[in-house]
Amino acid sequence: MSEPYEVIPEGIRLALRLTPRANRDGLDGLVADADGRVALQVRVAAPPVEGAANAALIAYLVKTLKLRRSDVRIVSGETARLKILVLSGDGPSLAARLAAWTKGSALRR
Repeated sequence: MSEPYEVIPEGIRLALRLTPRANRDGLDGLVADADGRVALQVRVAAPPVEGAANAALIAYLVKTLKLRRSDVRIVSGETARLKILVLSGDGPSLAARLAAWTKGSALRR
């Protein structure tokens, strides 16, 4: 199974699928698309209105992964469910945090 993230020079590139208007914020596991690309499935309670869901997503990642707000950046998919984020920092350390966070998450297709 491939990972939803890769180490890059500035930190981590993370593929993520966001579900807004959920009952609560949380990690739903890993999902794969028809091409086999893997992404984290994350839900947030905020609606997808005026950037609220993106702001809630960033706040959730900051809290969960113990990052600074300035370390999390959406680089593509600002208005889509599938997003690519860059988490700035030490790539191997961030990869270890992501691996620990997603440990035991089953891959859904």
